[in-house]
Formats: sequence, C-alpha cells, structure tokens
Amino acid sequence: MLPKDAAMLLSAVNLKLRDYYGSLEELCDDLDEDISRITQTLAQIDYHYDRERNQFV
Repeated sequence: MLPKDAAMLLSAVNLKLRDYYGSLEELCDDLDEDISRITQTLAQIDYHYDRERNQFV
C-alpha cells in the first residue's frame, strides 16, 4: 500500500519506478493501485508523470 500523503507518495512512487518498474501502469497493475488517485494526488503538489523519464517531475 502506498502512502496517502502527497510528499511521501511522490518519494515512494519515484523510488519504485526507478528501482522496480518500467512504467506507472506496470507499478499500478502490480500493486493494485489506482493510477488516477496517484496522478491526481501528485498533481495537487504540481508533479506530473513524465513517461520518458519514468518518474514524476
């Protein structure tokens, strides 16, 4: 389960994307997480998924 706090979520997701997953979709499928919850939560702190970098920037 991923953190609900946006800053903690950012850290956890970017770490997992860097070390374990090739895409946000792969991460969400594997962890059974809602991609829209993650993207909306991180958009609130002005972070958006960059597919080329495979991280939120």
